[in-house]
Amino acid sequence: MGFLERVQRLRESLGRTREGIVARVARLATGGGAIDEEMLGKLDEILLGADVGAQTSQDLIAAIRKRVKEEGAPDGARLVPLLKDEITRIWGRDAAPDPFTIGEARPWVIMLVGINGAGKTTTIGKLAAYHVREGRRVTIAAADTFRAAANEQIAVWAERAGAELIRQKQGADPAAVAFDAVRAASARGADVVIIDTAGRLHTKVNLMEELRKIRRVIQKQDPAAPHEVLLVIDASTGQNGLQQARQFGASVGVTGLVLTKLDGTARGGIVLAIAREMDLPVKFIGVGEGIDDLQPFDRNAFVEALFAP
Repeated sequence: MGFLERVQRLRESLGRTREGIVARVARLATGGGAIDEEMLGKLDEILLGADVGAQTSQDLIAAIRKRVKEEGAPDGARLVPLLKDEITRIWGRDAAPDPFTIGEARPWVIMLVGINGAGKTTTIGKLAAYHVREGRRVTIAAADTFRAAANEQIAVWAERAGAELIRQKQGADPAAVAFDAVRAASARGADVVIIDTAGRLHTKVNLMEELRKIRRVIQKQDPAAPHEVLLVIDASTGQNGLQQARQFGASVGVTGLVLTKLDGTARGGIVLAIAREMDLPVKFIGVGEGIDDLQPFDRNAFVEALFAP
């Protein structure tokens, strides 16, 4: 998918976030007057309402205030382009590596974590489907053995994706399921193992210890595994998503984030908050229910789509 196509698709998916941030800022700017403290105060309210976060909002406003002073251009019409410039600066303009790329280890082990309802199962199915389309053999480990419907749901997605599924009965030891999956994948020459995990509330110590146990057990097969730990966050949860990133990141060594349900929320500003406040890359975004609706996160395309007319 080319850059312009990504921008267009994102533009459609970010409709509610665009209305919540850019359209409101544009209306503020076209109301007449200069960029002064009153206008910047209203901008702060808009950014906070879109879950950009207090720290990120303060940083953006401070940068805009400095630019206005340095450039001597307080015209309100400059507000939107200045905001776009400063959001771009948060990320930098360099393109991020393709998150679908895997390393040389076989099998390449990807572990997905996140609370219930974030979209882990759907993300696993979409991720598996991509790797299968690339000609890779994929094994899915159904290590969420606590939720009654988990096995059935992951089985549907495994079949749709064309991936092998390793599972045990409900209530089985999740670490044992993950271990069996990595061992079976290694014996059968699979390229990728994707591990589903339980998602009880992230404030429970038991869940974090369970996830750490899965890591320890699969490292008996490969000391470097898991090679990737992706935290799946529902973008519509706003600032709660930032808290999840902090807690899971500290507990289980998260290497990247997947933001789901961006197409249905006006709180997409959480992407900016995470980019500013967490040393974790957003690797994928979910922009629909289709099996092809998991996209690599292209920060340049995201900014262009957010500010597209």
